[in-house]
Amino acid sequence: MPEKILIIQTAFPGDVILTLPMIQVLKREMPDSEIDFLCIPKTAEIVESNPLIKELIIYDKRNSGLSGFSELIKKLRRSKYNIVISPHRSFRSTLISYFSGAKKTISFDTSAMSFLYNKKVKYQKEIHEIQRNLGLLKPLGIDELNIIRPELFISSLIKEKISNYLLKNNIQSGEKFICIAPGSVWYTKRYPKEKFTELCDLLADRNIKIFLTGGSADKHISEYILKNSVNENIIDATGEFTFKESAELINRAELLLTNDSAPLHLANAVGTRVLAIFGATIPAFGFYPYGKDDKVFEINGLKCRPCSIHGGNECPVKTFECMERINALTIFENI
Repeated sequence: MPEKILIIQTAFPGDVILTLPMIQVLKREMPDSEIDFLCIPKTAEIVESNPLIKELIIYDKRNSGLSGFSELIKKLRRSKYNIVISPHRSFRSTLISYFSGAKKTISFDTSAMSFLYNKKVKYQKEIHEIQRNLGLLKPLGIDELNIIRPELFISSLIKEKISNYLLKNNIQSGEKFICIAPGSVWYTKRYPKEKFTELCDLLADRNIKIFLTGGSADKHISEYILKNSVNENIIDATGEFTFKESAELINRAELLLTNDSAPLHLANAVGTRVLAIFGATIPAFGFYPYGKDDKVFEINGLKCRPCSIHGGNECPVKTFECMERINALTIFENI
């Protein structure tokens, strides 16, 4: 009988992207295994149509309540998993793993209520998140130390949609353009919109098209940039595309300029050069870009930095030096 494996990742889009290599390595080393994936509605599109996954289980953890949790557990127990792996270290993920009925449950030693897992792996702070997640396969006898690029499995329909979109915006085949992702869920991870505007102004003389990309929640930032920049080569694509569609747009670009957020990981997945701006968070957390030509912009030596793991809604010391001191001209010179 093939091993039945469940992977639990109910965190942010970037976290889901960085979990994909685990699926790839599992299938490489255990080709007969059946792998199911549990995620939230917002991130489901990232793993939909992934041929390595047998079943995608979508769990609306914010709105399903106790009854929804109970129904989920019943479903998981019916599936009779041999192995459950949870890269997500939350209390809820621990409970899902514990009540799943799996004989082997695996997570990090720093996970909430980690004593409920019967296999725990040391959480190594000094390595990339992809490598950390792959470390969870060690209890299965799989020892993969490299950073494995995530596979997104972008469909031909998505590729055609992006080709048509580029033609509509007068981008001819082979014409160079760049993408800028100015948003983030967290305020302290966002390079100020005024500085993005300044950067776009500096790029005006280069006569290169700029696509602003991101989710609909980033629309107010892109609208500010469009309204205030003198650059007439800016096209607003924020809120236009799904994650995979955004990945394909970024795939066609020369580079992506981004904050420490999901587009960074989409760009790494498709192999596009990344210029990443880190403010409240630091690359040492393990979410840095890893392409050979990628570059990180940050202000080192600040006593207040990092101020949190995920970022926050305001600067705790009211100066926002970590972002304000990053010079737009310095970034421009690296484009």
